This record gives sequence, C-alpha cells and structure tokens, in this order.
Amino acid sequence: MIAKAKRTIVSVFFAGLLVTLPLAISIIIIRFLFTSVDQLLSPILTHALIHMGASLEAGYRVPGLGFVATMMIIFLVGLFTRNFVGRRLLRFGDSLLVRIPVFRNIYTGTKQVIETFSASSSMAFKKVALIEYPRRGIYTIVFITNTGKCEIGRRTGLEMVNVFVPTTPNPTSGFFLALPKGDVVELDMTVEDGFKIVISGGLIIPHDVGGHEGA
Repeated sequence: MIAKAKRTIVSVFFAGLLVTLPLAISIIIIRFLFTSVDQLLSPILTHALIHMGASLEAGYRVPGLGFVATMMIIFLVGLFTRNFVGRRLLRFGDSLLVRIPVFRNIYTGTKQVIETFSASSSMAFKKVALIEYPRRGIYTIVFITNTGKCEIGRRTGLEMVNVFVPTTPNPTSGFFLALPKGDVVELDMTVEDGFKIVISGGLIIPHDVGGHEGA
C-alpha cells in the first residue's frame, strides 16, 4: 500500500515536471529577451521623450517597454516566417550559414536536434523498443527513429532499424545505433510513457496496456 502510494506520488511529480520544465525554459528565454530589449530601447525612448519636453531623469525606464517590444518582435518574426518571402529569406540565410567552415557543422547539427525535439513525439520518434545493451541480458529503452531499406541494410545484407538511445535524466542527449530488426523488441507503450521512464530513471512505471501495471 505504501509502495503504491509512493509510486503514485512520484508519477504525479514527474508528470508535473514534464509540463513545467518546458514552460520554465520558455520563461527564462523570454525574460532574457525582455531584459536585453529593455536595456537597448529604454534609454533611446527616454532620451527622445526628454528632447520632446518630458520632465524625466536620464536613467528613467519606461514601464513595460521591454515586455511589449519583445512580444511584438516575436510576433513579427512569426508573421514574417509564415509568408513566402520570409521562408525564402530563411532558406537563403541557411544556405549562407552552412557555407561557413567549422560553423556549418555546429549550426546544422544544432538545428537538426532542435527540430527533432521540438516536433511532436509522433513525428520525432516512431515507437519505443528494447535492445540488449550494454551487454547481452541487460535491456535498455530506445526510440525507433526510422526503418526501411538504405545503404546500411544493403551493405550488411540485413533488415536494419535505426534507434536513438537516450540518457537519463536528459533524454535529449544520447547516441544512434543501427541494429538488425531481430535485435529490437518493439513495445506497446507510447513514446510519452517511454520518456517518463527515461527521465525518472525508472521510478515511473506506466500502466502495461498489454497486461498489468508494473510492480
């Protein structure tokens, strides 16, 4: 009874963590933008108001200027990237950045990781699976990223499955493996439940849709 209550408390806690963590990161980023924009624009606007006759001190900051300006910038960037010209300019900018030696490797890799993990779980990963790693008899949760014929399968003569092996408690880091299909055990759990297990270090055991709840 106590063990079940403990598992419930831990499960609820990590469910809340999965919701609040992205929100907290967003708040930190927006706060950084707000502070930077406010420090840049506030002195300029104050100086302009003083020249227009307003009785303000030189260090006066207009309340809410950074917040309003940040929201407008984010909105305008989003609006710009939704139209044809904006998309063309973004592609042009990407084509310039990938031509810079050394930087292009960092930029391309970072962009791919961000796009992968900002996408919905159904787009980023196909299924949850098990593989025997780091040795036979020990199983590790992985996420299937792709299947199908490719040069890897042609060279090995096997039907291969691409998997991402996440680390705990940060599933955005890990490594890639290409394995024979017979070495990959597909699971019925959702990708979201797979993330819960990895992030919690195994403390959260989702309900077994094919049998009973894990102990």
